[in-house]
Amino acid sequence: MWELSISVGSKNLEIARFIYQTLKVKTADCASVVTCYEEFDNFFILFGCPPEQQVAARVEIEKCVVKAICNFYKEKYLTENLRLPAHEDMSVMAFKKALINFDKETDFYIISKNLKLEKNLYLDEFYFFKLKALREKWAELVALANENSDYLVSSEAFFDLLKFLIDNLEVCEDEINVFEEDDGYFLKAKDVSCENLSQEGLVSSLIELCPKKINLFCRSDDNTAGFLSRIFDERINVCYNKSLEKVDKFSIFK
Repeated sequence: MWELSISVGSKNLEIARFIYQTLKVKTADCASVVTCYEEFDNFFILFGCPPEQQVAARVEIEKCVVKAICNFYKEKYLTENLRLPAHEDMSVMAFKKALINFDKETDFYIISKNLKLEKNLYLDEFYFFKLKALREKWAELVALANENSDYLVSSEAFFDLLKFLIDNLEVCEDEINVFEEDDGYFLKAKDVSCENLSQEGLVSSLIELCPKKINLFCRSDDNTAGFLSRIFDERINVCYNKSLEKVDKFSIFK
């Protein structure tokens, strides 16, 4: 049995939950065992699989750890260091999400280059002591935004920069269909689907997936359609249908 322990500080419950849940799903085909417990102000995610599945498991674990750092640690870094002018919460959230995903290929490379999956991985320590170059890269991005904060007071200038960031993100999906429902939004791409998304969750997911084309089926010209049209521009196609009764969201993907 090949075994690995990943630990994070107890204040990082969201990170521990993400790693645990992701590994449970992504390594299921590796005949893996994944458990989690809290002890000594740390969460421990314990992983084990047969030796012949070690190579495949390592690939999934590495991707999971890289994504955890790029999403959670980078978001925390931006929140602590970014000084943006006052704008609507949705706009600020979208701006941070765009920065999180901006040049993530380089972020992935830096993390993967330094990541060694041995018996124990102390994630907080790995981030603070092994990823100095990554934080320096993020610091340059934050400094550039902070130095131009006066310019970003203007809503038009703010959205121009936000749109620039989104236009320069790596495209991860060719086409995404989104449907407004009574309990939120339903998002479907070729290999991805999400239900009951809030407005913020929808915007965040679309920025992360950064598709070439978005088809939004909604009941009215609400703030969501307007906001997405503003940041995705020609990539979004808004289809208004007050009842949506004639739209079969599953038939579109057949």
